[in-house]
Amino acid sequence: MDKFADIRPYNDEEVAPALARLLADNDFIDVIAKYTLPRWVSILPLVSRFLVRMKLSKKLGCFSTVHQVQTEVARYLELLIKRTTQNVTYSGLDNLVKGQPYLFISNHRDIVLDPALVNWGLHKNEMDTVRIAIGDNLLQVPYITELMRLNKSFIVKRSAKAPKEMLRALSQLSEYIYDSLQEGHSIWIAQKEGRAKDGVDFTDPALLKMLQLQGRKLKLPFAEYVNKLNLVPVSISYQFEPCAIAKARELVHKKLHGTYIKAKGEDIASIFDGFSSDKGNVHVAFGQPIHTQVDNPEALADEIDQQILAQYHLHSTNFLAVGETDKVSGIEKQRFEQWISAVPSELREQVLAMYAEPFKRKATK
Repeated sequence: MDKFADIRPYNDEEVAPALARLLADNDFIDVIAKYTLPRWVSILPLVSRFLVRMKLSKKLGCFSTVHQVQTEVARYLELLIKRTTQNVTYSGLDNLVKGQPYLFISNHRDIVLDPALVNWGLHKNEMDTVRIAIGDNLLQVPYITELMRLNKSFIVKRSAKAPKEMLRALSQLSEYIYDSLQEGHSIWIAQKEGRAKDGVDFTDPALLKMLQLQGRKLKLPFAEYVNKLNLVPVSISYQFEPCAIAKARELVHKKLHGTYIKAKGEDIASIFDGFSSDKGNVHVAFGQPIHTQVDNPEALADEIDQQILAQYHLHSTNFLAVGETDKVSGIEKQRFEQWISAVPSELREQVLAMYAEPFKRKATK
């Protein structure tokens, strides 16, 4: 019996059936048409669906393994990086040993790009890609579920509400992560639920308590269990935050009205906006593997946060948001002024605060 069947990524035997379901899904085909065909063709469903299905069937019809899917994803990711970034740089990859599984705990700024860029660095360094934690709140439509599980994503059941149901879901998740690491598969998971929309990166101790559930089952002390996980903090920084205006709009709405309820499909729109928007320079910093004697989640969260903040790379936008103009070139100043002038005036203060926060936090450490 497969005790992780409802949350794990697809295996090789499930690839061909999943691809067949995608090719039969009109919503998926229409999205591909929208982003790949000329507008005059994409608005004609019968024509566009035929063309897209024919092209995808030719390309994907022979795929039968996860590795083939990952190779295709890598090709598209390379194109995405070339089109929407000025440069993507990495540091700390020399901290990692090839063939060693790691639990990467990362700050979180973009739903899909964060783990994708971690994967790209590992791939270019000839290391295995990670299994990716993704909340079930993002799996609102069938084709997103298929795409994520094809691409080595496993499901975090955030929708569980009843205490017993939540405990079962968290215990299953904790065991899945531990088993994956024991089998030699690295894991990526965000340091807290949801993206850091205000520029403040912090690790939620609740995440570490979830990881500890399997340690308790194995009757291992907290520090000993943490050391088994081979935990590595990862810090990702974007010169231009994906979905910055949407993030600011949500925060301003919360300040004015006390709450913000996402519209149906808003997270899916954020995924596509994150893909398509200009991100400028991006830096991904891998920290030192944590082998610690801390005996509680709060202390471990602090240790992770220290690494993430210390290795967070400040871009020109971070300096300019706090008026540090002497460290930025004239071209970058001009680019920033053009960019910020396009931000709606009622959101400008919040957007600047988003970029200023990492600078301020690093300055106080």
